[in-house]
Amino acid sequence: MNVITANRLLDGEVVWLGDNGHWSETLQGAKVLESAEDVAEHMAIAKQAIADRFVVEAYEMAVKHEDGKLVPVRYREVIRAAGPTILPGLGKQAKPVAV
Repeated sequence: MNVITANRLLDGEVVWLGDNGHWSETLQGAKVLESAEDVAEHMAIAKQAIADRFVVEAYEMAVKHEDGKLVPVRYREVIRAAGPTILPGLGKQAKPVAV
């Protein structure tokens, strides 16, 4: 399972490609891609967002389901999804969880 991630050009925020070309600020809003064809199709959407100067550095990342939530497979992506490891009062991890 994969998702597409990038950084929003306006403010550098980590974002994930969701349904209908929408970019989500949370990993839970990402569209899960099961096949190479799905990844290619959604990377084309991401490349258009790069051309439109909305995001930069889009790439696919592996995810898995854990306790009913999407979680990154690689530790680098865990940090990008949550925020700084030494300053837990900053980043996405400091924001209230939306119910």
